[in-house]
Amino acid sequence: MPTSLASDFKIYQAEFQAGMWEGITQNVDAFNGASANAIRLVTETLQGQYAKEAFFQSISNLITRRDVTSVSNADAVKMTQDEIISVKVKRKIGPVEVTLDALRTIAKDQREASFILGQMVGQNKTKDMLNTGILAVEAAIQGQTDLVYDVTGLSTKTLTTAYLATALSKMGDAGERIVAWVMHSKPYYDLVKEQISANITNVADRVVYGGTPGTLNRPVIVADVPALHDGNASATDSYNVLGLVSDAVTVTESEQSDVVSQLITGQENLIMRMQGEYAMNIKCRGFKWDVTHGGANPTDAAIGTTTNWDKVMASVKDLAGVRVVVQ
Repeated sequence: MPTSLASDFKIYQAEFQAGMWEGITQNVDAFNGASANAIRLVTETLQGQYAKEAFFQSISNLITRRDVTSVSNADAVKMTQDEIISVKVKRKIGPVEVTLDALRTIAKDQREASFILGQMVGQNKTKDMLNTGILAVEAAIQGQTDLVYDVTGLSTKTLTTAYLATALSKMGDAGERIVAWVMHSKPYYDLVKEQISANITNVADRVVYGGTPGTLNRPVIVADVPALHDGNASATDSYNVLGLVSDAVTVTESEQSDVVSQLITGQENLIMRMQGEYAMNIKCRGFKWDVTHGGANPTDAAIGTTTNWDKVMASVKDLAGVRVVVQ
Protein backbone atom coordinates (compact mmCIF):
# COMPACT_ATOMS: atom_id res chain seq x y z
CA MET A 1 0.00 0.00 0.00
CA PRO A 2 1.47 3.42 -0.95
CA THR A 3 2.64 5.40 2.08
CA SER A 4 4.03 8.94 1.93
CA LEU A 5 7.68 9.04 2.93
CA ALA A 6 10.03 11.94 3.53
CA SER A 7 11.25 11.52 -0.04
CA ASP A 8 7.75 12.37 -1.32
CA PHE A 9 7.79 15.88 0.17
CA LYS A 10 9.67 19.07 -0.71
CA ILE A 11 12.32 19.39 1.95
CA TYR A 12 13.26 23.07 2.35
CA GLN A 13 16.10 24.20 4.58
CA ALA A 14 16.07 27.91 5.42
CA GLU A 15 13.13 28.54 3.16
CA PHE A 16 9.46 28.89 4.05
CA GLN A 17 7.02 26.00 3.60
CA ALA A 18 3.54 27.43 3.02
CA GLY A 19 0.54 25.71 4.52
CA MET A 20 -1.04 25.31 1.10
CA TRP A 21 -2.27 22.49 -1.10
CA GLU A 22 -3.26 22.05 -4.71
CA GLY A 23 -6.90 23.06 -4.97
CA ILE A 24 -9.46 21.53 -7.29
CA THR A 25 -9.67 23.10 -10.74
CA GLN A 26 -13.42 23.02 -11.25
CA ASN A 27 -16.16 25.40 -10.18
CA VAL A 28 -18.21 23.69 -7.46
CA ASP A 29 -20.28 26.69 -6.32
CA ALA A 30 -23.51 25.50 -7.91
CA PHE A 31 -25.78 24.23 -5.17
CA ASN A 32 -28.97 25.80 -3.84
CA GLY A 33 -29.16 29.59 -4.28
CA ALA A 34 -26.29 29.73 -6.78
CA SER A 35 -28.42 27.73 -9.24
CA ALA A 36 -31.79 29.21 -8.23
CA ASN A 37 -32.34 25.89 -6.41
CA ALA A 38 -32.17 23.88 -9.63
CA ILE A 39 -29.35 21.84 -8.06
CA ARG A 40 -30.01 21.25 -4.39
CA LEU A 41 -27.78 19.91 -1.64
CA VAL A 42 -29.52 18.83 1.56
CA THR A 43 -28.72 16.68 4.58
CA GLU A 44 -31.16 14.02 5.71
CA THR A 45 -30.55 10.55 7.12
CA LEU A 46 -32.13 8.00 4.79
CA GLN A 47 -32.36 4.29 5.53
CA GLY A 48 -31.72 1.59 2.96
CA GLN A 49 -30.35 1.73 -0.57
CA TYR A 50 -33.21 3.80 -2.03
CA ALA A 51 -35.56 6.56 -0.91
CA LYS A 52 -39.09 6.31 -2.28
CA GLU A 53 -41.72 9.04 -2.41
CA ALA A 54 -45.24 8.17 -3.58
CA PHE A 55 -47.43 10.65 -5.46
CA PHE A 56 -50.88 10.57 -7.07
CA GLN A 57 -50.80 10.47 -10.84
CA SER A 58 -52.85 12.88 -12.88
CA ILE A 59 -56.17 11.45 -14.16
CA SER A 60 -56.25 12.24 -17.86
CA ASN A 61 -60.03 11.74 -18.29
CA LEU A 62 -61.11 13.21 -14.96
CA ILE A 63 -63.42 15.72 -16.65
CA THR A 64 -65.53 14.68 -19.66
CA ARG A 65 -68.70 15.76 -21.44
CA ARG A 66 -71.95 14.94 -19.63
CA ASP A 67 -74.83 13.69 -21.77
CA VAL A 68 -78.01 15.29 -20.42
CA THR A 69 -80.19 12.91 -22.49
CA SER A 70 -78.82 9.73 -20.90
CA VAL A 71 -79.49 7.87 -17.64
CA SER A 72 -76.97 5.08 -18.25
CA ASN A 73 -74.27 4.17 -15.75
CA ALA A 74 -71.17 6.34 -15.84
CA ASP A 75 -67.79 4.64 -16.12
CA ALA A 76 -65.69 5.25 -13.03
CA VAL A 77 -62.10 6.41 -13.21
CA LYS A 78 -59.58 5.40 -10.59
CA MET A 79 -56.86 7.15 -8.69
CA THR A 80 -53.38 5.67 -9.11
CA GLN A 81 -49.99 6.30 -7.59
CA ASP A 82 -46.41 6.06 -8.77
CA GLU A 83 -43.20 6.93 -6.98
CA ILE A 84 -40.05 9.00 -7.23
CA ILE A 85 -37.02 6.88 -6.32
CA SER A 86 -33.61 8.24 -5.43
CA VAL A 87 -30.60 5.95 -5.28
CA LYS A 88 -27.95 5.88 -2.58
CA VAL A 89 -24.31 6.08 -3.70
CA LYS A 90 -21.59 5.18 -1.22
CA ARG A 91 -18.14 6.76 -1.32
CA LYS A 92 -14.74 6.12 0.23
CA ILE A 93 -12.17 8.71 1.31
CA GLY A 94 -8.59 7.50 1.08
CA PRO A 95 -7.05 5.77 2.88
CA VAL A 96 -4.17 8.23 3.09
CA GLU A 97 -0.95 7.18 4.80
CA VAL A 98 2.01 9.31 5.84
CA THR A 99 4.95 8.49 8.08
CA LEU A 100 5.48 10.70 11.11
CA ASP A 101 9.09 10.99 10.00
CA ALA A 102 7.93 12.62 6.76
CA LEU A 103 5.88 15.15 8.71
CA ARG A 104 8.67 15.90 11.16
CA THR A 105 11.12 16.42 8.30
CA ILE A 106 8.98 19.25 6.93
CA ALA A 107 8.30 20.59 10.44
CA LYS A 108 4.65 19.52 10.43
CA ASP A 109 2.65 17.40 12.83
CA GLN A 110 -0.42 15.15 12.75
CA ARG A 111 -2.81 17.99 13.55
CA GLU A 112 -1.65 20.09 10.61
CA ALA A 113 -1.81 17.10 8.27
CA SER A 114 -5.34 16.33 9.44
CA PHE A 115 -6.41 19.96 8.97
CA ILE A 116 -5.09 20.17 5.41
CA LEU A 117 -6.54 16.78 4.50
CA GLY A 118 -9.90 17.85 5.93
CA GLN A 119 -10.01 20.87 3.64
CA MET A 120 -9.06 18.72 0.65
CA VAL A 121 -11.81 16.26 1.53
CA GLY A 122 -14.37 19.05 1.85
CA GLN A 123 -13.65 20.46 -1.59
CA ASN A 124 -13.44 17.12 -3.33
CA LYS A 125 -16.59 15.85 -1.63
CA THR A 126 -18.52 18.86 -2.93
CA LYS A 127 -17.07 18.30 -6.39
CA ASP A 128 -18.11 14.64 -6.31
CA MET A 129 -21.65 15.51 -5.24
CA LEU A 130 -22.01 18.12 -8.00
CA ASN A 131 -20.54 15.91 -10.72
CA THR A 132 -22.70 12.95 -9.73
CA GLY A 133 -25.86 15.03 -9.56
CA ILE A 134 -25.30 16.55 -13.00
CA LEU A 135 -24.34 13.14 -14.40
CA ALA A 136 -27.71 11.81 -13.23
CA VAL A 137 -29.94 14.65 -14.40
CA GLU A 138 -28.18 14.88 -17.77
CA ALA A 139 -28.77 11.16 -18.34
CA ALA A 140 -32.40 11.39 -17.25
CA ILE A 141 -33.20 14.30 -19.59
CA GLN A 142 -31.21 12.76 -22.44
CA GLY A 143 -33.70 9.90 -22.63
CA GLN A 144 -36.62 12.26 -23.33
CA THR A 145 -36.36 13.13 -27.02
CA ASP A 146 -39.04 15.83 -26.73
CA LEU A 147 -36.75 17.74 -24.37
CA VAL A 148 -33.54 17.46 -26.41
CA TYR A 149 -32.42 19.98 -29.06
CA ASP A 150 -29.39 18.68 -30.97
CA VAL A 151 -27.86 21.40 -33.17
CA THR A 152 -24.73 19.50 -34.20
CA GLY A 153 -26.32 18.83 -37.60
CA LEU A 154 -27.08 22.50 -38.28
CA SER A 155 -24.83 25.00 -40.03
CA THR A 156 -24.12 26.81 -36.76
CA LYS A 157 -23.11 24.14 -34.29
CA THR A 158 -22.01 26.28 -31.35
CA LEU A 159 -24.30 27.75 -28.70
CA THR A 160 -26.33 30.82 -29.58
CA THR A 161 -29.02 32.88 -27.87
CA ALA A 162 -31.58 31.57 -30.37
CA TYR A 163 -30.74 27.99 -29.41
CA LEU A 164 -31.43 28.78 -25.76
CA ALA A 165 -34.83 30.17 -26.73
CA THR A 166 -35.60 27.07 -28.79
CA ALA A 167 -34.63 24.90 -25.85
CA LEU A 168 -37.12 26.75 -23.64
CA SER A 169 -39.81 26.14 -26.23
CA LYS A 170 -39.39 22.41 -25.66
CA MET A 171 -41.33 22.97 -22.43
CA GLY A 172 -44.13 24.78 -24.23
CA ASP A 173 -46.09 27.09 -21.97
CA ALA A 174 -44.06 25.78 -19.02
CA GLY A 175 -40.83 27.28 -20.35
CA GLU A 176 -40.78 29.75 -17.46
CA ARG A 177 -40.16 26.80 -15.15
CA ILE A 178 -36.57 26.71 -16.39
CA VAL A 179 -34.72 28.68 -13.71
CA ALA A 180 -31.04 28.16 -14.56
CA TRP A 181 -28.62 27.05 -17.27
CA VAL A 182 -25.78 24.63 -16.55
CA MET A 183 -23.01 24.41 -19.12
CA HIS A 184 -19.35 23.66 -19.78
CA SER A 185 -17.06 26.67 -20.18
CA LYS A 186 -16.61 26.02 -23.92
CA PRO A 187 -20.23 26.68 -24.98
CA TYR A 188 -20.41 29.50 -22.45
CA TYR A 189 -17.61 31.42 -24.13
CA ASP A 190 -19.04 30.54 -27.56
CA LEU A 191 -22.24 32.25 -26.41
CA VAL A 192 -20.30 35.31 -25.26
CA LYS A 193 -18.55 35.60 -28.64
CA GLU A 194 -21.81 35.06 -30.54
CA GLN A 195 -23.53 37.89 -28.69
CA ILE A 196 -20.61 40.24 -29.20
CA SER A 197 -20.41 39.55 -32.94
CA ALA A 198 -24.19 39.71 -33.36
CA ASN A 199 -24.27 43.17 -31.76
CA ILE A 200 -27.48 42.35 -29.94
CA THR A 201 -28.80 45.65 -28.55
CA ASN A 202 -27.74 46.13 -24.90
CA VAL A 203 -26.69 42.48 -24.61
CA ALA A 204 -23.45 42.98 -26.55
CA ASP A 205 -22.58 45.99 -24.39
CA ARG A 206 -23.29 43.97 -21.29
CA VAL A 207 -21.00 41.18 -22.47
CA VAL A 208 -18.14 43.55 -23.26
CA TYR A 209 -18.41 45.84 -20.24
CA GLY A 210 -20.19 43.74 -17.66
CA GLY A 211 -18.69 40.38 -18.45
CA THR A 212 -22.07 38.60 -18.43
CA PRO A 213 -23.87 37.29 -21.51
CA GLY A 214 -27.62 37.55 -22.02
CA THR A 215 -29.12 34.21 -21.04
CA LEU A 216 -32.83 35.02 -21.17
CA ASN A 217 -32.93 36.27 -17.60
CA ARG A 218 -31.63 33.06 -16.07
CA PRO A 219 -28.39 32.50 -14.13
CA VAL A 220 -25.68 30.35 -15.67
CA ILE A 221 -23.65 27.78 -13.77
CA VAL A 222 -20.38 27.31 -15.66
CA ALA A 223 -18.60 24.14 -14.57
CA ASP A 224 -16.39 21.78 -16.53
CA VAL A 225 -18.27 18.74 -15.29
CA PRO A 226 -17.43 15.52 -17.20
CA ALA A 227 -21.10 14.81 -17.98
CA LEU A 228 -21.35 18.09 -19.89
CA HIS A 229 -18.55 17.16 -22.31
CA ASP A 230 -18.70 14.21 -24.68
CA GLY A 231 -15.29 13.48 -26.14
CA ASN A 232 -15.61 11.87 -29.56
CA ALA A 233 -12.07 10.65 -30.24
CA SER A 234 -11.06 11.97 -33.68
CA ALA A 235 -14.47 13.59 -34.29
CA THR A 236 -15.48 16.99 -32.98
CA ASP A 237 -16.39 16.96 -29.30
CA SER A 238 -19.95 17.77 -28.28
CA TYR A 239 -21.23 19.56 -25.19
CA ASN A 240 -24.46 19.23 -23.22
CA VAL A 241 -26.15 22.43 -22.09
CA LEU A 242 -28.89 21.91 -19.51
CA GLY A 243 -31.81 24.17 -18.72
CA LEU A 244 -33.06 23.05 -15.33
CA VAL A 245 -36.26 23.64 -13.38
CA SER A 246 -36.39 24.19 -9.64
CA ASP A 247 -35.44 21.00 -7.75
CA ALA A 248 -34.28 19.39 -11.00
CA VAL A 249 -31.75 17.32 -9.10
CA THR A 250 -31.36 16.89 -5.37
CA VAL A 251 -28.22 15.51 -3.76
CA THR A 252 -28.89 14.39 -0.19
CA GLU A 253 -26.08 13.62 2.19
CA SER A 254 -27.94 10.61 3.52
CA GLU A 255 -25.61 8.98 6.05
CA GLN A 256 -23.25 10.21 8.72
CA SER A 257 -19.86 11.07 7.30
CA ASP A 258 -16.96 9.48 9.17
CA VAL A 259 -13.25 10.18 8.90
CA VAL A 260 -10.96 8.14 11.15
CA SER A 261 -7.28 8.71 11.92
CA GLN A 262 -5.13 5.84 13.21
CA LEU A 263 -1.52 5.55 14.30
CA ILE A 264 0.03 2.34 12.94
CA THR A 265 2.91 0.66 14.70
CA GLY A 266 4.94 -2.45 13.84
CA GLN A 267 6.45 -0.94 10.69
CA GLU A 268 9.93 0.47 10.18
CA ASN A 269 8.41 3.94 10.70
CA LEU A 270 5.36 5.11 12.60
CA ILE A 271 2.51 5.73 10.14
CA MET A 272 -0.56 7.91 10.41
CA ARG A 273 -3.45 6.51 8.35
CA MET A 274 -6.64 8.46 7.61
CA GLN A 275 -9.74 7.01 5.95
CA GLY A 276 -13.35 8.06 5.61
CA GLU A 277 -16.78 7.16 4.28
CA TYR A 278 -19.95 8.99 3.28
CA ALA A 279 -23.08 8.37 1.23
CA MET A 280 -25.46 10.47 -0.85
CA ASN A 281 -28.84 9.93 -2.51
CA ILE A 282 -29.44 11.26 -6.02
CA LYS A 283 -32.97 12.26 -7.02
CA CYS A 284 -34.09 13.66 -10.39
CA ARG A 285 -37.38 15.52 -10.70
CA GLY A 286 -40.02 13.45 -12.49
CA PHE A 287 -37.94 10.26 -12.60
CA LYS A 288 -37.43 7.14 -10.53
CA TRP A 289 -34.26 5.09 -10.34
CA ASP A 290 -34.70 1.69 -11.99
CA VAL A 291 -33.92 -0.55 -9.02
CA THR A 292 -34.06 -3.69 -11.21
CA HIS A 293 -31.62 -2.68 -13.91
CA GLY A 294 -29.66 0.10 -12.19
CA GLY A 295 -29.30 -1.69 -8.88
CA ALA A 296 -27.98 -0.53 -5.52
CA ASN A 297 -24.86 1.59 -4.97
CA PRO A 298 -24.41 2.10 -8.73
CA THR A 299 -21.21 2.98 -10.55
CA ASP A 300 -20.89 6.32 -12.34
CA ALA A 301 -21.44 4.46 -15.62
CA ALA A 302 -24.77 3.15 -14.33
CA ILE A 303 -25.83 6.58 -13.04
CA GLY A 304 -25.05 8.03 -16.48
CA THR A 305 -27.09 5.36 -18.29
CA THR A 306 -30.28 6.91 -19.63
CA THR A 307 -32.41 3.78 -19.33
CA ASN A 308 -31.77 3.57 -15.59
CA TRP A 309 -33.92 6.69 -15.05
CA ASP A 310 -37.61 5.94 -15.66
CA LYS A 311 -40.04 8.77 -16.40
CA VAL A 312 -42.97 8.77 -13.96
CA MET A 313 -44.71 12.05 -14.85
CA ALA A 314 -47.22 12.03 -17.69
CA SER A 315 -46.12 15.38 -19.12
CA VAL A 316 -42.56 16.34 -20.04
CA LYS A 317 -43.39 19.75 -18.58
CA ASP A 318 -43.16 18.16 -15.13
CA LEU A 319 -39.66 16.80 -15.67
CA ALA A 320 -36.23 18.15 -14.73
CA GLY A 321 -35.59 20.39 -17.73
CA VAL A 322 -34.21 20.55 -21.26
CA ARG A 323 -30.95 19.65 -23.00
CA VAL A 324 -29.13 21.33 -25.90
CA VAL A 325 -26.33 19.46 -27.68
CA VAL A 326 -23.72 21.71 -29.28
CA GLN A 327 -20.14 21.54 -30.49
